[in-house]
Amino acid sequence: MSKTSAKKQSDEFVDAVTKALKRAAKEARRIAKMHGTKVWVIQDGKLVGIKP
Repeated sequence: MSKTSAKKQSDEFVDAVTKALKRAAKEARRIAKMHGTKVWVIQDGKLVGIKP
């Protein structure tokens, strides 16, 4: 396997993971809004609950 094909596969993997994480975050916000709960995230090194 050449370096360029390995790099391409790595880039494709990173793109797929990024897309999946964004989709999961969107779904988590949707479900939290539906149930009236907060979404917990880390902001500035602290765990905070935000309204979706």
